Amino acid sequence: MTGLAAPPSRPRRPSRLRRPARLRRSPRPVPTPGSPPVAPADRFRLTDLLGEATADIGSRPGRLVMTILGTVLGVTALVATIGLAQTAAAQIARQFDADAVTQLVVTPRTASTGGGTTVAATALPWDAVPRLERLAGIESAALLAEVPLPDAVVTTVPVNDPSQPPSAPPPVYAASGELLDTLGGQLSTGRFFDAGHDRRADRVAVLGARVADRLGVVRVDTQPSVFIDGVDYAVVGVLASVDARAELLGAVVLPTGTARADFGLPAPGDAQARIAVGAGPQLRTQAALALAPDDPDSLEVAAPDGRSELGRDVQADVNEVFVVLSVIVLLAGGVGIANVTTLSVVERVGEIGLRRAVGATGRQIAGQFVAESVVVGLLGGLIGAALGVFAVLGVSVVRDWTPVVDPRIALGGALLGAVVGLVAGFLPARRAARIEPVDALRGGT
Repeated sequence: MTGLAAPPSRPRRPSRLRRPARLRRSPRPVPTPGSPPVAPADRFRLTDLLGEATADIGSRPGRLVMTILGTVLGVTALVATIGLAQTAAAQIARQFDADAVTQLVVTPRTASTGGGTTVAATALPWDAVPRLERLAGIESAALLAEVPLPDAVVTTVPVNDPSQPPSAPPPVYAASGELLDTLGGQLSTGRFFDAGHDRRADRVAVLGARVADRLGVVRVDTQPSVFIDGVDYAVVGVLASVDARAELLGAVVLPTGTARADFGLPAPGDAQARIAVGAGPQLRTQAALALAPDDPDSLEVAAPDGRSELGRDVQADVNEVFVVLSVIVLLAGGVGIANVTTLSVVERVGEIGLRRAVGATGRQIAGQFVAESVVVGLLGGLIGAALGVFAVLGVSVVRDWTPVVDPRIALGGALLGAVVGLVAGFLPARRAARIEPVDALRGGT
């Protein structure tokens, strides 16, 4: 029996080495036409970074409060001090403006004589007040002149006592009725004479506070009189303060009409005017033309610039002092953030090692800690800026000031908190990024 022959065996192909399952690459998804590209699943995006940073911050509320406290105090001090400096400087500048920037003085130019003395080259007109008040920017004007009475005796009794030692008489000034309003004066008692007294040349007088104390005049309801060379003048008021001409507190002030009639006053000494802030440069030329149109160069006009230089200097100095103090406090807040962030790195070494072991890069670890510091700083900056603004408003209400708060300062304070957090978290984040995974999992640093 013949058997069937076995078919010849085929030579075996060498078997290909199969890639282990752990080395196999998963097929990449092929996007269909028109569909958005699919992002890799292992990419650590910005939203993930912010989520990780904010999640860890909220897990330790006690530490969060202690961490942002330094930044809150620093930004509060910065915003409050800058706001208070601007508010106080505005009050100082307003006071300087009220006392210096709103006063204009017109005086005749002087010429030297052969004997070495000086005389006025011209004279102011007696109607200088209405002329000046017609100019735009002039709010009030008045005439003022010192009455030349070198040997005058000023007393409150008509009889001189020879046994009393002689004393220097107070100076006597002549003024128009608008003087009190023009120079910013205040009366302690009585009233100031008006245009009717001036026109009728009534024998009335207003005493400065020092002269009233010297003569013993404390009230005017008893109709006291002051005697100038034996002629009595009824005292109608006592000056308490004069902002622009403090020397009037030690003088006797008469109406200009009275001084012309009794003492032959030839001309006003100068013209005072209260002007609007910033009107000085234009009125410097216009005032001379209004009072002496035929020869304006014969008059000297002392008019201020738009703002007081002294007021600007004081405002700058106050701002510098407060800013330096604010920066010092803010640096203390930055040091607090840096210390707490460094402590957080030390406590979370194991977490850092685990993240590195599952694929997180050093840059991602550093970004997480920097983001935490920035969020903490920004939160402290926002709270501090709000508290600083409320502090300025509170102090302004108590002091009856006008608050001056620049919105850019409040916004800059909040952003400055974030910058402080960024700078404070840089070194701790760099340290966390350099931790090796194996050392971290073993508990080393």
